[in-house]
Amino acid sequence: MRELTFASAFAEAVREEMERDPSIFVLGTDIRIRGGHFGQLKDIGQTFGPKRVVDSPISEAAMVGLSLGAAMTGLRPICDLNFEDFYLGAMDEVVNQIAKVRYKFNGQFKCPLVIRASSGVARATGPQHSQMLEAWFAHVPGLIVVAPSTAEDAKGMLKTALRGDDPVIFSFHKMLGNMKGPVPDGDYTIPFGQAKVLRPGTDVTIATYSIMAPKSLQAAEELEKDGISAEVIDLRTIVPLDVKTVAESVKKTKRLVIAHEAYKFGGMGAEIAAQIGESVFDYLDAPILRVGSKHAVIPVSPVLQEQITPGKADVVEAVRAVMEGVAVR
Repeated sequence: MRELTFASAFAEAVREEMERDPSIFVLGTDIRIRGGHFGQLKDIGQTFGPKRVVDSPISEAAMVGLSLGAAMTGLRPICDLNFEDFYLGAMDEVVNQIAKVRYKFNGQFKCPLVIRASSGVARATGPQHSQMLEAWFAHVPGLIVVAPSTAEDAKGMLKTALRGDDPVIFSFHKMLGNMKGPVPDGDYTIPFGQAKVLRPGTDVTIATYSIMAPKSLQAAEELEKDGISAEVIDLRTIVPLDVKTVAESVKKTKRLVIAHEAYKFGGMGAEIAAQIGESVFDYLDAPILRVGSKHAVIPVSPVLQEQITPGKADVVEAVRAVMEGVAVR
């Protein structure tokens, strides 16, 4: 098994799938020469040429609309929006059109489309380039929403997305791009809707995804010094959501903390907490606690960003609170 960065694993999946399937093409701004704003697909334009790596004008509505039409007529687009915040220029296309294709046409048309964008806070990216919008998309029937945290998952889940027939919102946190991890040799896919136990534990369950997965692992290491054994579960897919794995863990640990970088208010933590409450409430020995960003606009200042967005210390604090049975933080 090799060590690759999250970004390299993602790019490798794109290349391998484009070589395997000639119907796959990439659309985005500055994508053909530069490889995207982050160089996330560097050299792909030279490899596959202008017919399969297409530069677009700066119009998210046009990019997503074109990708929708291409998908409905037999192609498999990867629409690269650069920043997740830029979905907001194409929400009608995403929510009213792409998500409803199968229903509106009674299954006569499929919509094999992947929309990739960078999410989350990263060094002064400010209020319009830092958001995590997975809870918005999770609320819309018809969309698959994925948020991997490892290089292995980034490659395997992108391959799954490109071989499926439904639209996938692929969330790529900026701060994960340079993180390295083992990636299997050869071809493999990772199915959607299957959470992964990153670290086994017996005292408390931490359910998380994306950038908060490595931060939760760091928190678990610190908690171990205090004799607290934390089980860390990476959900990997937001829709479909694997609550069953979380519930089985809670039956064992009796306590649950949910950690994500998106806003705590109205975030996925609320949905997961509700489903766990509905399914295994009798097993809980303490209130479920959530860790997420404060309900404020993300500032440009990195110092202020740290005051709003969660980190390892917030997960540690929440776990210590549930170990003491504290209801309100």
